[in-house]
Amino acid sequence: MAGGIGFYFYRSRTGEPTGAGGPGGPMAPPPPPSLPGITAVAPPNLLSELPADAPAVAYVDVAALRALKNSPLGGLLDLTSPGPDADREYAEFVRQTGFDYTRDLDKAAIAFWPQSFAVEPGNGIGENRVLAVADGRFDQQKIKAYALRTGKIVPTTNPPVYEVPGNPTVSFQFLSATRIAIASGNDARRLAESLSPSPRDPVMKARLNRVAGAPIFAVARTDNLPQSFYANFANAPQLEKLARSVRGLSLAGKPAGNNIAAALDAECDSVKNAFEISTLLDGFRMVGSMALSDPKALKQMTKEQAAFVQALIRQLNITRQDRWVRLRLDITPEMLGEHKPSPLAH
Repeated sequence: MAGGIGFYFYRSRTGEPTGAGGPGGPMAPPPPPSLPGITAVAPPNLLSELPADAPAVAYVDVAALRALKNSPLGGLLDLTSPGPDADREYAEFVRQTGFDYTRDLDKAAIAFWPQSFAVEPGNGIGENRVLAVADGRFDQQKIKAYALRTGKIVPTTNPPVYEVPGNPTVSFQFLSATRIAIASGNDARRLAESLSPSPRDPVMKARLNRVAGAPIFAVARTDNLPQSFYANFANAPQLEKLARSVRGLSLAGKPAGNNIAAALDAECDSVKNAFEISTLLDGFRMVGSMALSDPKALKQMTKEQAAFVQALIRQLNITRQDRWVRLRLDITPEMLGEHKPSPLAH
């Protein structure tokens, strides 16, 4: 996620009602216990820059996570410095813009308007729209000059909006000396020009408050997604029904030593559907465990991939409370192929 901000420059309802359906509906079910060590707080001010109509928002405090850069998890979070073996194109990008996300990005708030569940290969993010507002250290003159090599300034915008062609097209503008807004996807220019903060609806606000104490979090309101989002379930009506029964998703992640404690909560429209989803997920885990017992399946994966999948199946904890389903996982360096030395090793 953190790296994605830097690479914006570089590469170019079914079921019973619930309070999640909007103001005036019945109250939502009580939330499950919060992730240990994460308290409910007001969301960071940076999120107030994002349009309130975004169905999904995410936040990452890169500065707080930078301490992980010497851990294997630093690479997973794109916080590891490229070093002497860095991709030559990225090294040239850093030289020309003066911006290296592993060093210069501090915080980022991101809004999503998903149009499809999957993106076709080679089509970037497709019609999905993304708007990010980031704090950090930016050499504005170098970045502007870099953008104008292939892009242009959009007339009559204040502050100026820069548009850079690519797949997808990217538009950006500097909001201050240390803050930038970047938009991509369908009609990115209009998205970059639409920064007009307004109050969020109470449901989205409450979901954000639950996870805002984490340095990494994301919240999605899924009760009003476009029909195209569910196109991939056309041949699986039962899966489509369960997907549509999810009214909201909340993700929170917090470092714990060299690990990351992560939890994903899904709020469903009924206890019945929550039970079916949790049962289905447990079934997937059982099938995956059986598949990994076949040596032929293991031969189709690298050692790192096999280690990750095995740890995922073994450590993933699936629980249900009322209409909530929670997936809890501690992401460890071992899951990424790193092995602790034996205490007898010298």
